[in-house]
Amino acid sequence: MIRSIAASIVMCLVLFQIGGCTTAAALGGLANLGGGMAQNFEYQKELQILPKYSGLEGKRIAVVVDADMSLLYDYPALVNTVTGGVTARIGHYVPNASLVNPDAVIAWQWRTPQWNALPYGQIAQTLNVERVVHIEIYEFRLNPPGNRWLWEGVAGANVSVIEADAIDPDLFVDTFPIVAKFPQVEHIDRSHVAQADVEKGLLYKFIQEITWLFHEHLEPKYPDKYQGDLKQAEEKNS
Repeated sequence: MIRSIAASIVMCLVLFQIGGCTTAAALGGLANLGGGMAQNFEYQKELQILPKYSGLEGKRIAVVVDADMSLLYDYPALVNTVTGGVTARIGHYVPNASLVNPDAVIAWQWRTPQWNALPYGQIAQTLNVERVVHIEIYEFRLNPPGNRWLWEGVAGANVSVIEADAIDPDLFVDTFPIVAKFPQVEHIDRSHVAQADVEKGLLYKFIQEITWLFHEHLEPKYPDKYQGDLKQAEEKNS
């Protein structure tokens, strides 16, 4: 009888040990899974960012875009798209801002071939505005240099502000370099994504990052780990 009880106790201990190992392994797996989810959640966090220039509120504003002819040869609608997009977003996000119609600005540029040689104060005076957001695009490409088989969109610009009421209106009061990239994932073959989609995505990111300079907004805490392209695409299509 005693031997039977002892055998039962030993068997229970063995089973408990095996079960304990199994349970520990399972708990360890759950811990790893939970840790991975927590880390991924951390990567998707966004931070509230203040504007780098807040002097557009309550002002009459014109958005003026300049680009090299070599860029316009490949992307003839670039200036019109950026002018319209930045104008619309500033009008939406900057409180009490009054924007000159982008078509009127572009028409003035066409009527004034040497407009970009004018003193900055004269540009503001001619357009009858208090602020000019001046965007000089120096780069816009969809592929890495020398490789048309991969998508690697990059758009670069210097974004400056002209204040008509500044002590010297012929000087920029602020200049900010902007470089936007799309897609975030590297080494995407052109056979997997249409060129039109890459161009639209890059323009969206470019316009967004330009206008972020002028209003409070959310930015990814970890831009290289952030997976917000789907969210941005939904916002773009809404």
